[in-house]
Amino acid sequence: MTTMTLTRLLAAALATSILVGCTGGLTGTTYSRSDARKVQSVQYGTVESVTPVVIEGRTDGIVGAGSGAVIGGLAGSSVGGGTGRKIATVVGAVAGGLAGQATEKQVTTRQGQELTIRLQNGELISIVQEVENDQYFKPGEQIRVLKHGGTTRVAY
Repeated sequence: MTTMTLTRLLAAALATSILVGCTGGLTGTTYSRSDARKVQSVQYGTVESVTPVVIEGRTDGIVGAGSGAVIGGLAGSSVGGGTGRKIATVVGAVAGGLAGQATEKQVTTRQGQELTIRLQNGELISIVQEVENDQYFKPGEQIRVLKHGGTTRVAY
């Protein structure tokens, strides 16, 4: 493998890790730009129970698979010559895409919490959201349930 090819592979790997790290959060205090300045309905309630859960990582993003395919294709193109090189490039791209997708899933997997909440009107609901700064809600805590469109979040 040439120095130029290695440099390209490292640059692509760095770009992948930066882009995958830019995914949005699912915490109760994380808002997208489009959520700002929108009216939300507010209900008050009490946390009945908290169960730690895992929020699966993304596998539908193009970042992991796309950059993995590029890296794999570059690596494969440095093998052999002629038809063998073409085959190695295709195999490298496919394998790189699968590896990139698996990496994106692992990097975007988050620790979550399933909250069972008794609202003031007596209704019992359950919401799953990402854990923020290793701080879980605790049974008995008074919280707010914020709703806007199809998004519901729990906050103090």
